[in-house]
Amino acid sequence: MARYTFSGHESFYCKSLWLKKGYDALKNNINFSNPEAVAELGVGKNMVSSIKFWLKAFGVSNTDAPTHFGDLIFDSQTGYDPYIEDTGTLWLLHYMLVKNKLASIYNLTFLEFKREKKEFDRIQLQSFIKRKCNVKEQSNVYNENTVRKDISVLLHNYVSPTDLKSPEDYSAILIDLGLISNLGDDKYAFSEISHEQINPLILLYILNDYKGNDNTISLDIMQEISLILGISINGLVEIVKTLIDEYTKDITYSDNSGIKNIQFLRPIDSDVVLNEYYNR
Repeated sequence: MARYTFSGHESFYCKSLWLKKGYDALKNNINFSNPEAVAELGVGKNMVSSIKFWLKAFGVSNTDAPTHFGDLIFDSQTGYDPYIEDTGTLWLLHYMLVKNKLASIYNLTFLEFKREKKEFDRIQLQSFIKRKCNVKEQSNVYNENTVRKDISVLLHNYVSPTDLKSPEDYSAILIDLGLISNLGDDKYAFSEISHEQINPLILLYILNDYKGNDNTISLDIMQEISLILGISINGLVEIVKTLIDEYTKDITYSDNSGIKNIQFLRPIDSDVVLNEYYNR
């Protein structure tokens, strides 16, 4: 069991333009630990650290260089969506954030806590994380204040603000996905997303990435992906059936006596999938 990690964001949620700013700084060989990074990024020292953290958490950078995924999306000349104007990019970033586990709270919240609670408050989420950390492998990981800040930042990233006097809050990177809604009185709910909101090619990229070297995606994996994306299993299957119509030789779906799985019949190049999505 990998040890959980919390904090790193300096209590700042990720703003929509930060990933592009940070990516460009990396391409310009800016060292985020040097004072020049403050001038290059046009933010305070703590925000520089936060941007560095979010670049890694979203899979845009690895140590001090852009990842292949980061180049595909954010390169000023060849990137598909440098300024995150396409909703498909938001789905990819959300998926990367949950999958990468650099910020453990996102994986814990969307893949585990979500199985227990559809509606929740901050205290319930904090208690869940405390319980997950109360095992030998996670000794000394849990800190009350640190996790409390992590929860606040997570909610800022996903929940549309209710205070119209704070327009800056609308710059949070993932609020347009609508994955978590504010019920009022510090109550929140995981939203059920219509499968029609997710482009089949975005799902194909995620399926292909999530399966790794396996050719079969079991029902358990399908359930994990449906939890991440906020869609039902039936909705996920509907998208897969749409894919099969176009990729008959590449992917198939079976449901034998309730045993559901997706089978990749031959390798699919994820780069080709993204190219097809962004250039349609």
